[in-house]
Amino acid sequence: MPRTRANGIDIEYETFGDPKDAPLLLVMGLGAQMISWEEDFCEQLAARGFHVIRYDNRDIGFSTKIEGAGEPDVMSAFAGNAQPAYTLDDMADDAVGLLDALGIGAAHVVGASMGGFIAQLMAINHPDRVVSLTSIMSGPGGHDAVAPWPEGAEVLTRVPPETREGRIEHAVWIRSVLVGRGNPFDEAAEIRKSARAVDRSYYPVGTARQLLAVLAARGRLERLAKVKVPTLVIHGIDDPLVPVENGRLVAAAVSDARLLEFEGMGHNMPERFWPVILDAIVETTRKASVLQP
Repeated sequence: MPRTRANGIDIEYETFGDPKDAPLLLVMGLGAQMISWEEDFCEQLAARGFHVIRYDNRDIGFSTKIEGAGEPDVMSAFAGNAQPAYTLDDMADDAVGLLDALGIGAAHVVGASMGGFIAQLMAINHPDRVVSLTSIMSGPGGHDAVAPWPEGAEVLTRVPPETREGRIEHAVWIRSVLVGRGNPFDEAAEIRKSARAVDRSYYPVGTARQLLAVLAARGRLERLAKVKVPTLVIHGIDDPLVPVENGRLVAAAVSDARLLEFEGMGHNMPERFWPVILDAIVETTRKASVLQP
């Protein structure tokens, strides 16, 4: 996969579809590599007429690791004393820097979980670079956010084992929690995905540094009211990590935002919901095309 220099770091990325098509940037969440945007999902977006770009955020995958920042103090951060090595605003600047490096003036931006935080900040801080905004299983952050369910909070604090097998098992456990209470869970498929991620790049200290950036961020509700691009908010009703109330707050803050909720969806994006999600993204981008001069 290609790599480029952007915002002072190296960013690993991959593209799908025709570069002449409308650019659509996919931003992934906390500790998740770009491969969490599944190839089939990316290809289906490309088939709908987009030049799709997915990438590894800083401190994850094959993008630059901020090793000079050292070990983050997660427990102090949870106690209200977060001292992050970088901010979510820095990560939004990374995404804009990637667009710069690829010669893209503005793009449709789709973010999931922490990637939704980053996508929102792109629209807030760099409004000329975002044509439409899709925020998936995300929220307003800071004191504006609704806290995780107890099992969702445990995902953020349980320490993973040291062995490859233990790390894979830990990742599968996380996925089993995030799917939400009583929802379908394909253990064999999740084992394959977890093994692929662990074998590609395993760097939990980077996840912890990203978490500090999330915990240090201030709420965005007031600033989201200034977002003017067509906006889609997607959320699972059974999300234990970022409860659905967070998505509702974001949708209420952005003028004319569309809120799409799914019964039986947790903090994940099951393939059975892809057709509706893809159609909704396309519809949102078309609204942007109508608004552009």
